[in-house]
Amino acid sequence: MFNDIGALEVVTLVILGVLVFGPDKLPKVIQDASRFIRKIREFSESAKEDIRTELGPEFKDFEFEDLNPKTFVRKQLMDGNDDLGLKEIRESFDLRKEMAEVTDAVHGRETTSVESAGSAAITAANGSPGAPDLLKKREQPAKDDRPPFDADAT
Repeated sequence: MFNDIGALEVVTLVILGVLVFGPDKLPKVIQDASRFIRKIREFSESAKEDIRTELGPEFKDFEFEDLNPKTFVRKQLMDGNDDLGLKEIRESFDLRKEMAEVTDAVHGRETTSVESAGSAAITAANGSPGAPDLLKKREQPAKDDRPPFDADAT
């Protein structure tokens, strides 16, 4: 909870506590605050235990942290539970490889792999028949030419 508080913040809080409560009342205030935090923790733990007992024996290993969507997704999809074959899908989807192939095609360099989704851009850049040449500059229309107008699109 307080993992990101540094030494300067602690010193500032102590000085602020001394100024607000005074040096003689500060230990009592700290005791009351720690007692209050302890009671809240006990209350939340007992509430969790009550919920676990009410859910029944099939939910005895239920953790409330699993209700966090990030934790739930990580536990269900990223852990060893690979019933759906998601590990192979994750490994086959290598975006860096595909992006490298696309940049190679844009810069006109040759690549050896033509199996990924970037292969369409490579064949288009190499000028295969029926594919537009993406590296070729467009012709500038004459000043009198108007672009096509589609009444349904506007």
